[in-house]
Amino acid sequence: MSRKLITVLLVFSFSFGISASEHLRQLEIDSSNTTKHSTKINGKKVSYSATTGTQPVWDKEGHPTASLFYTYYQRTDIKDNSTRPLLISFNGGPGSASVWMHVAYTGPRVLNVDNEGFPLQPYGVKTNPYSILDVADIVFVNPVNTGYSRVLPNKEGKMPSKEQQKKMFFGVNADIKYLADWVNTFVSRTNRWRSPKYLIGESYGTTRVSGLALELQNRQWMYLNGVILVSPTDIGIDRKGPVKAANRLPYFAAAAWYHNALASELQSKDLLELLPEVEGFTINEYIPALAKGGFINAEEKQAIATKVAHYSGLSIDEVLGSNLDIATSYFWKALLRNRKQTIGRLDSRYLGIDKKTVGERPDYNSELTSWLHSFTPAINYYLREELDYVTDIKYNMFGPVHPWDRTNNKTGENLRQAMAQNPYLNVMIQAGYYDGATNYFDAKYTMWQLDPSGLMKERLSFKGYRSGHMMYLRHDDLRDANQDIRAFMKATLPSKDKAAKY
Repeated sequence: MSRKLITVLLVFSFSFGISASEHLRQLEIDSSNTTKHSTKINGKKVSYSATTGTQPVWDKEGHPTASLFYTYYQRTDIKDNSTRPLLISFNGGPGSASVWMHVAYTGPRVLNVDNEGFPLQPYGVKTNPYSILDVADIVFVNPVNTGYSRVLPNKEGKMPSKEQQKKMFFGVNADIKYLADWVNTFVSRTNRWRSPKYLIGESYGTTRVSGLALELQNRQWMYLNGVILVSPTDIGIDRKGPVKAANRLPYFAAAAWYHNALASELQSKDLLELLPEVEGFTINEYIPALAKGGFINAEEKQAIATKVAHYSGLSIDEVLGSNLDIATSYFWKALLRNRKQTIGRLDSRYLGIDKKTVGERPDYNSELTSWLHSFTPAINYYLREELDYVTDIKYNMFGPVHPWDRTNNKTGENLRQAMAQNPYLNVMIQAGYYDGATNYFDAKYTMWQLDPSGLMKERLSFKGYRSGHMMYLRHDDLRDANQDIRAFMKATLPSKDKAAKY
């Protein structure tokens, strides 16, 4: 097309009132769209509505600074929601959309995957027969720059600088602060102040919800009944040095057992029989040995290396060559080297193949590439074609939020303090045994260290599953993990005569 013809078309467009601004790819700042549905959960019919929309974040002067995309599921055959739980769901990253738990775990629709969680075509979603929507309403929240959520121009019409955006949104404490404000507005708009409230976060989302528990309580005067930590991070609880190194071993043993890479006397045991044995060795022998560093005597070092090799599926030479401290990336590359395969980081059931069998780490994360097969087409199809949310904005599976400010992370201590101040507040941890990124034994250690007094340990619980970071991708764990949430909610909804007091 000639430049002259383009000019004529532009003049024609503006003459008839068609401006370039009408074609800007912009997020609608404040919107909602509701559709009606029904499903079967545990064999019983459940009618529900799904509201997709955007809700702003405002600054102190009342100017919108960002708008967050959310999906809110509400059972429609319940007349009184004052005793019906509201579950507020966040994923992690930081920079990850809420897609993962939305269309694979607690929501009414889940991915079209096989029983072990591997992708199937045609891509899409199917009924989730185990969704907790029968007992709780759910809102899936996408933090700034994830999903369809976006930063907005300032009152002068200019985008904030990268440094300004970091200060406003992209850090441990900034994230918690603006999300607490957003949750307050959402609860007010949906008339859910009387409802029991629960937070669930996965991966970095556990850092987020741990901090939110106290922020909501102390700054928004909103008290929770429960916090669910799925595949938790360290939530600011220190586990460096010998503890960090040794805590990997139970996960190594689980992954090696899954791939039949251990000695026959270990393979003959069930996983849940093997793991307590490895955990005991880790606490009682491995951590003390690593604490001795280079001053451990040769005989003890050899004995420890022999046991670590026995439990990990690696050779004694590999363990000694690592000075007893085996990097997870090396383990993913080395465990099945003789089979010319690597194992996944977030879920070590997944296998990969590298260009070369030599090396210190895999070429790629085999589990993540598999998941993106399923999740990306599914969420784009589902929101647009089933929930009728139509936009030209790109759905960010992973959004631009870095560099993330990780300083002053006291979220674990904040969660402890929130529990201490609120006798109703309970915490449940869910973790997959084959997760090599946020391993299950680190999750147990975090639970043990969360309340050093031990006075609240009856309000802390752990659930483990025979899968990885997203344990719910495996059919049996989808069923069991959702049922564990149901049981947790039932146990943490106090009777009418049970006051919040010690």
